[in-house]
Amino acid sequence: MGLRITKLRPGRVRLVHVTLVLAPLVALLAVPCASAAEREIRVRDRAALIDAVAAARPGTTILIEPGTYRGGLAFRNLHGSASAPIVIAAADPQRPPLFEGGTTGLQLVDPMFVELCDLSFRGSTANGLNIDDGGSFETPARGITLRRVTVQDIGPEGNHDGIKLSGLTEFRVEDCVVERWGTGGSGIDMVGCRDGVIVGSVLRHEGGRGSSGIQMKGGSRDIVVRRCRFENSGHRSVNIGGSTGLAYFRPRPEGFEAKDITVEDCTFIGSGAPIAFVGVDGAIVRHNTIYRPRRWALRILQETRGSEFVPSRNGRFTDNVIAYRTDELKSAVNVGEGTDPKSFVFADNVWFAIDQPAASVQVKRALPTPEVNGRYGIDPHFEDAEKGDLRLQERSPARPAGARLPAADENAGINEDD
Repeated sequence: MGLRITKLRPGRVRLVHVTLVLAPLVALLAVPCASAAEREIRVRDRAALIDAVAAARPGTTILIEPGTYRGGLAFRNLHGSASAPIVIAAADPQRPPLFEGGTTGLQLVDPMFVELCDLSFRGSTANGLNIDDGGSFETPARGITLRRVTVQDIGPEGNHDGIKLSGLTEFRVEDCVVERWGTGGSGIDMVGCRDGVIVGSVLRHEGGRGSSGIQMKGGSRDIVVRRCRFENSGHRSVNIGGSTGLAYFRPRPEGFEAKDITVEDCTFIGSGAPIAFVGVDGAIVRHNTIYRPRRWALRILQETRGSEFVPSRNGRFTDNVIAYRTDELKSAVNVGEGTDPKSFVFADNVWFAIDQPAASVQVKRALPTPEVNGRYGIDPHFEDAEKGDLRLQERSPARPAGARLPAADENAGINEDD
């Protein structure tokens, strides 16, 4: 995706959308929402959609005609099966139906094997899309897929999320776009979610607003964030962990906010801290490209306290490219109280101070443990950073660090089926 970046004052970048550099690739890789539906229903108004959902059974595909539909929809116990999911999709993917307004654009309570494809949500006051387990912590919502869903302009003030996921397992968020969510919310917020993948999605905010781009907390584990793009997406672009009331942990508090999380092959522009490890018990952040973070490249924090919780520990930060300005970056790493920073591993990262390359080596003093094979002052040679194209040139000396593309010749270590 191409973007033009114009400098404002230190610590702030403006993103102006221009061309979609990767649009042909996305088009080629686009996955159809459903095929060979056992039962297909077409709807063109809100009442017909409600009736169609009420009549849906495993294998039903509901195709929604183009148009604007009033938000505030809620459906309970919508159950497909692993071999025959229920699909709710645009009749014409080139003209997605828009669900506008409502407290929440769409809420699914305790769903099983449901796919939402090529839908748009805008202007909800609480959350754009809310999917949860209905409070039945021992029986999570399962088998949910969101594909090419767009969520915009949620809130705008307060703790309001673009996409809110609570108590999900075996889920996938693919090629989605979330723009401008609540000032205290997240683009995608997960509480007690497990065994999920978020891939190929864009989280975009402006002016440093929003708490986080993607957050996984409340006992979330075994989640992969891959090949996503974050543009000024909150104070923390990816908040691995967080702060959760004990009553909301799923299925119960187990000593961590988040565990066994992987963030890889992502691109970050701006944000106070692109990465935050918060009450984590094991997480890997690797092969990402981080461009002009406003305060820190990463943070190690502990917000949920108590003897039953481990200190934030066992993070791995490897093979990343971090390009920053010395007049914007306060420190490479911010370490908070009650954490175990000595358990973190730093290796094979490339650090480049754009305005003072010779000063890049000073990063070493800010790391809580000595870095293994770190490289400092190496110009990554981006394709066109001023237009937001942060791919590394073919002969970039920063390789093999940084975000990898899914092309056949750069696919080592990337398993699209994870």
